[in-house]
Amino acid sequence: MQTACQAVQHQKGRRQHNKLRNLIKDARHDCVVFANEFHQDSYLPREKGESTERWQTRSIYNAAVWYYNHCLGQMPVVMVTEDEDAIRQYGNETEGVFVISFKNYLDNFWPDLKAAHELFDSILQARRERESESQENNGKEYPEHLPVEILEAGIKSGRYIQGTLNVNKHRAQLEAFVRLQGFGSKETDLQSDILIYGAKARNRAIHGDVVAVELLPLHEWKGRTGALCENESDDKAPADTTGDPMPTGKVVGIIQKNWRDYVVTFPSKEEILPQGRNAQKILVTPWDYRIPKIRISTQQAETLQEYRVVVRIDSWESTSLYPNGHFVRVLGRIGDLEGEIAAILVENSISVAPFSEIQMSEMPVSSSKNPWKVNPEEEGKRLDLRNTHLIFSIDPKGCEDVDDALSVRTLPNGNLELGVHIADVTHFVAANSYTDVEARARATTYYLADRRYDMLPSVLSADVCSLLSGADRYAVSVLWELGKESYEILRVCYNRTIIRSAYKLVYEAAQGLLDGDTSAVDDIPELKNLDERTRQKKLSELVWAISKLTDIARHVRVKRDSRGALELEGIEVRVQLDDKNNIHDLIPKQPLEVHETVAECMILANHWVAKKISENFPHQALLRQHPPPRQEFFTELRECASAKGFSIDTWSNKALAESLDRANDPLDPIVNKLLRSMATHAMSNALYFSTGSCPEEEFHHYGLALEKYTHFTSPIRRYADVVVHRLLMAATLKETKGDVKDYIFSNKDLQELCKHINNRNRAAQRAQKQSTELFQCMYFKDKTPETDERCVADGVIYSIRTNGVLVFVPRYGIKGAAYMKNKEGLVIACQGNGSCEWKPGSLHRFQNKITSTATTGESVTLSLFDHITVRILVQTSRCHADTIKLEIIRNAPYLTSDTETSHKSFHGVKSDLVKEVSQSAEAAQYAQEKPGIEVIEDYEEYCQTKGASLYQLLEEIRDLALLDVSADFRT
Repeated sequence: MQTACQAVQHQKGRRQHNKLRNLIKDARHDCVVFANEFHQDSYLPREKGESTERWQTRSIYNAAVWYYNHCLGQMPVVMVTEDEDAIRQYGNETEGVFVISFKNYLDNFWPDLKAAHELFDSILQARRERESESQENNGKEYPEHLPVEILEAGIKSGRYIQGTLNVNKHRAQLEAFVRLQGFGSKETDLQSDILIYGAKARNRAIHGDVVAVELLPLHEWKGRTGALCENESDDKAPADTTGDPMPTGKVVGIIQKNWRDYVVTFPSKEEILPQGRNAQKILVTPWDYRIPKIRISTQQAETLQEYRVVVRIDSWESTSLYPNGHFVRVLGRIGDLEGEIAAILVENSISVAPFSEIQMSEMPVSSSKNPWKVNPEEEGKRLDLRNTHLIFSIDPKGCEDVDDALSVRTLPNGNLELGVHIADVTHFVAANSYTDVEARARATTYYLADRRYDMLPSVLSADVCSLLSGADRYAVSVLWELGKESYEILRVCYNRTIIRSAYKLVYEAAQGLLDGDTSAVDDIPELKNLDERTRQKKLSELVWAISKLTDIARHVRVKRDSRGALELEGIEVRVQLDDKNNIHDLIPKQPLEVHETVAECMILANHWVAKKISENFPHQALLRQHPPPRQEFFTELRECASAKGFSIDTWSNKALAESLDRANDPLDPIVNKLLRSMATHAMSNALYFSTGSCPEEEFHHYGLALEKYTHFTSPIRRYADVVVHRLLMAATLKETKGDVKDYIFSNKDLQELCKHINNRNRAAQRAQKQSTELFQCMYFKDKTPETDERCVADGVIYSIRTNGVLVFVPRYGIKGAAYMKNKEGLVIACQGNGSCEWKPGSLHRFQNKITSTATTGESVTLSLFDHITVRILVQTSRCHADTIKLEIIRNAPYLTSDTETSHKSFHGVKSDLVKEVSQSAEAAQYAQEKPGIEVIEDYEEYCQTKGASLYQLLEEIRDLALLDVSADFRT
């Protein structure tokens, strides 16, 4: 009730109150707040001299009694409190109203809920230990944090700087940076992050916390570390700060703690023994290197040594070297696949509980015996394209959630009509329904290397909403009328439609048809079992459509290139599994021109929908912005390019695009690929936002160089697209099921939702990356590095450090460190045949190369973009995720029969096609064009990197639903 919520804020502070508020607002918990202080029969005035706590307790009890009587005594009311005086006074006062402690509540109402009892005992023990410790320790390990009012005043005056703490995972004990969030004074003119060097300067702040920082005097500034480091768990890493001095500071206060659930490992038997068998306090090591060790109290240390365990941090006093926490639950055994996957999910606050019965009750009925059918009443409200348009989808192999399809046809007037057709998810997911609330909480479908966790129940994502071939489906279609030859957009319309996809193509088959490969027909099941004449007719129609779509995409791309379109590079690896779900191979995904064809059409649809909804809802539309990158992030890119004699201009999109196009080594296509990858890493993250939250000049998307952009094309797997669909329908349809306000959020609510979706998207990206790295390690862990040729590969040097190099392995899409100086102080020395071994000697680093000189006289120099032969090893860790380690074995390329094939780049082929098109149609395309710059976002986003459906949701970790998603918001 209202008074109870206010009591939490009064006694526990704003952070706990906000957490409680978010839990109550989550409709999945079916909570209602009763405003008892505004109800005549439950309001109690505060008596003279009465304490706030006493009045609040009395008010809560009075409201509980009123509610019991209001329900005519049909159900008991329980008031849980730790106030012993209140329990004595009210415990037996009213029959049917129980006033008891939380322990009694668990014992009497939930005696069999073992996990809750264990969690309560763990929290209670942690609190006792904390109270005992605060009485015993008088010595300070850290300075006290400044009060909030002093921090706020200091930030406004410019004395302190506010930002988010980001710990360097490679030197977690020593190095952290504060990413600036803005300044309180114009006199503060910092152009880089602030270095926080050492645990003392970090002052108990934890990775992700929003902190206030005070800059140190200029003579105390330090530089970034230039050496490779193997994630030392203690302060053993060499203090090698070879970089130029940068702003350095210390944390003086924490503005917002962003603590979450942490996966940890208990110390081994050998580590526990010195502490004594009956030791209560145990230091556990978090899975994430960036989180400090956590002290918990438990008697299960020996039992849990071989398991991944979840803990929470309770406090970190200035008298303690480590934070105090409590045990929550066990995940699984160390090294077990499901246990490691569960760790990745918890670390990213991802809930994967099966959909509830009440959510499934909202789903349409569809089965193999009784498939879903179009509603005749709905049929009359929609534009029927089933018999007028050749519609088809192009997706990865194994894709089940097909949310987009394409069409192109010639109109009677000779012009062309381009169509993008998107699954009409919002027809089946009503606003604020149980399914909608769950989808909003998940925000996205989570794709891991071997499985996926859907945002929507599979009856929608893989059946009723999936645009499968031969099935009637509801869609939202964007149709453009294009000039016959110029492909200029003459008209656009948005409609709710009924479609029937004719083909469900995979990318490889579509590319085969585009290239004239007749064998590609064998991969199109819809063309089988037809007589030859019919088959040839349908095939020619399909080939014409794909070719025309590609031609349109090329022309659109020409426009983008002329404005400075930037093609970025991402490295994506597909885990190939055998029939038993064992890892068979790791395969880098190869780009195809048809990928870009689909991407161009999706970008076009997203752009036009963004314009439509922002025009109709200027203060309540969900768009996607991409802030310009900071110039210092391009430093490494510029330095690497100069090593090959290329000059990279990063001051505008167009200049960067042209520079990258010129930075092409005809003898080594990998060079351009790596430079584009570096440009990708220099970019800021694209973010969703509400148009009412910032001025219109900040709407633009730097990566695409579009004034307005959104996400509309994947509502099956992104909740942002669901919101955009509702906005589009409210903007275009005159007749809706309800009032327009049911379809849109207020600016404040929409901005809060955008922050949540942005947070979940980052979590999804991290989880996908971590799961791929897990499978990479599992793949090589089973191999014998010294004898298995799959552990030897060609590597390309892309960064020079003081004690080694960073290497990219094209065969597996792996990036990793290769040391040239080991822990014993020996350096790499090469023999006459190029093979390497460790010898005493020294290293000398230069800007673009590093030289190793052995005491016996041998010398070897490795330069940027050199090809070397590396051995791939797995560095195992009991407490953390395993990692890939590279070892230089020859100072020469590793040549195999498929080396040339792996080095071929699609970019060269594509650019030739673009040039050919631009020569024939340039003038017509720019006749009515407005000036501007367009840059293509990495099209992998549209390739929908979806693994095959090789799993069922993990029943044994359904308790992850207890995760408080909202507690981990970071913006």
